[in-house]
Amino acid sequence: MATPSTRRPTRRPTRLARGLRALAAGAAVLALAAGCSGGGGEVEQAASPAPGKGAPISAGARYVALGDSYTAGYLTGPTDATSGGCLRATTNYPRQVAQALDLDLDDVSCGGATTESVAGEQTTATGEKVAPQIEAVSAATDLVTIGIGANDFNAFGGIVVNCVQAATTNPNGAPCTALVKTQGGDAALRSRVDDLRDRLVDVVRAVLERAPQARVVLVGYPEVFPASGSCEQLPLAKGDYELAHDTMKDITDALRRAARATGVEYLDVWTASKGHDICADDPWIAGVRPTRTDGYAWHPFPEEQELVADLLQEQLRGDGD
Repeated sequence: MATPSTRRPTRRPTRLARGLRALAAGAAVLALAAGCSGGGGEVEQAASPAPGKGAPISAGARYVALGDSYTAGYLTGPTDATSGGCLRATTNYPRQVAQALDLDLDDVSCGGATTESVAGEQTTATGEKVAPQIEAVSAATDLVTIGIGANDFNAFGGIVVNCVQAATTNPNGAPCTALVKTQGGDAALRSRVDDLRDRLVDVVRAVLERAPQARVVLVGYPEVFPASGSCEQLPLAKGDYELAHDTMKDITDALRRAARATGVEYLDVWTASKGHDICADDPWIAGVRPTRTDGYAWHPFPEEQELVADLLQEQLRGDGD
């Protein structure tokens, strides 16, 4: 997701048009119409459990956290001075879990990361080069959490940048939703979600190749956008709220499906965070103009990081998902 230096000023119409074309080709294409999630009717077979699935995690175990800004937790606590342009908080959920369970943590999560950042070098919004996250994983790793995917195809940015900008031209309509409908219909939508799932499967397999006995957990996203209603903190066109909600739901579903396809664990943050989206009375996600200083626009407040930490600790102490 975006980092401070990626906040974009209002663009001229010609640049907005180019941005919306990019959105149609990538971000909004992830959002499925009702009933289209899950691979378009194809029966997906569950893989055999990965070797480390459900394995007890003891004090001193080596834990590697891979992920994007929803893992890094920017502004939810003091920023780790050593994290550079990745902007990791010292109180993000990997740190909380490591402290609670006395784990040896290597947190390589990074704001703006995509699935490609796992195996390849990332350039942060501040221009710093970041080594592939996978390099932190080794045969000695006991636990790996993976929270990534929303930045692929510019999915998340397409909603909070391009769709928000589009709303200024047609606030009572559904400009982003209308654009999606012109880009190949349901088949194209399903294809994009399947592409993301396949990328996530590749990430998991790369992790298991380096750490065959590690316990691996794919961490889903919270319910960022409301299923219905609207609010000033999420200034979309009235008809585009469903698109925003369904885009994040489909990204989260891709994570769940990737976990099933590879036999690793999945952590359901979506269900547990219901009622705390950007427009909720008690939001755990900051909106366009955060009313608090402990969260960055479109990103988690500390309550969301605490939720993930609690859920993850509970799962690690149990038998896995």
